[in-house]
Amino acid sequence: MASGLKSRSRPQQDLPGRADRRLCWWATNLSSGSIADLCAKDLTIRSFDGVAPGPNSLRLLAVDALPREALTPGTPLAAGGRATVAYVAAAIRFVNDGHAAAIVACPHSETSVNAAGIPFSGYPSLLARLMNVPEDEVFLMLVGGGLRIVHVTLHERLHTALGRITSELIVRATRTADAALRKLNVEQPRIGLFGINPHAGEGGLFGDDDNRITVTAAERLQALGLNVEGPLGADLMLGRRDFDAFVAMYHDQGHIPVKLLAGRNSAALSIGSGLLFSSVGHGSAFDIAGHSVTEPEAVLQSIQLLGGASHFGEAVS
Repeated sequence: MASGLKSRSRPQQDLPGRADRRLCWWATNLSSGSIADLCAKDLTIRSFDGVAPGPNSLRLLAVDALPREALTPGTPLAAGGRATVAYVAAAIRFVNDGHAAAIVACPHSETSVNAAGIPFSGYPSLLARLMNVPEDEVFLMLVGGGLRIVHVTLHERLHTALGRITSELIVRATRTADAALRKLNVEQPRIGLFGINPHAGEGGLFGDDDNRITVTAAERLQALGLNVEGPLGADLMLGRRDFDAFVAMYHDQGHIPVKLLAGRNSAALSIGSGLLFSSVGHGSAFDIAGHSVTEPEAVLQSIQLLGGASHFGEAVS
């Protein structure tokens, strides 16, 4: 488990008790990160030594990326942004060395990481760089409220995102989604493509973008043997429940429906990097950091999601 941004609200510190113990139990199976003394007090915390943890114990891989005196809850800091990247890099090394099967990362702050001079638009692009994978091959799948939605583009100016959408990028995102769904035990994924424009362009009435881009992508995907339907308007397609996942063209098209249905309890799975990696679908909550009012459910759901893919448990629906 990568700690994420240390100055943000931390569920494992702010909400001790039953849910906290659940979090730490999963952490013994999947995690690495600098979380010493933040878990429930009834756990024994020991440095990682290659030995499997026993009952009520936690193995910790300490990453000394942020001095305790620099920890200021509720304040975005460049030092915290640098530490966020360091925690993820350490977790990746831990997995690549064979000590864990997956990574769950707590919330990050794009502002803090960029303040440290590190270009950052979210975990997918960071994973791509750390894993030496092209950034346009790693995508976000937001999971929650009974939905799985993969995003062709993510955190960028909408004008720029729309200009980057091509048939090739949609094909790549959808094929990556299909592969990820199979890892999540969906044997024959059925995927719906959202249109770019309202009503997927209404046959060209609302622009020719869909005729040129999304329709072409759907035809190529079908020719490759994928079970894909669309493009259709997102509002129409989201009313159906016969899809295993949807492909959204830009951030809000995918985030709004998941967050309306799931609230803060969604998982943000990065797909295409070669790692099993998930974070949460909510932000860092600087305004409530340190006030003991946060909830760990999104972190727990992210752990359970990857647990299904790595044979530690059942994936959430």
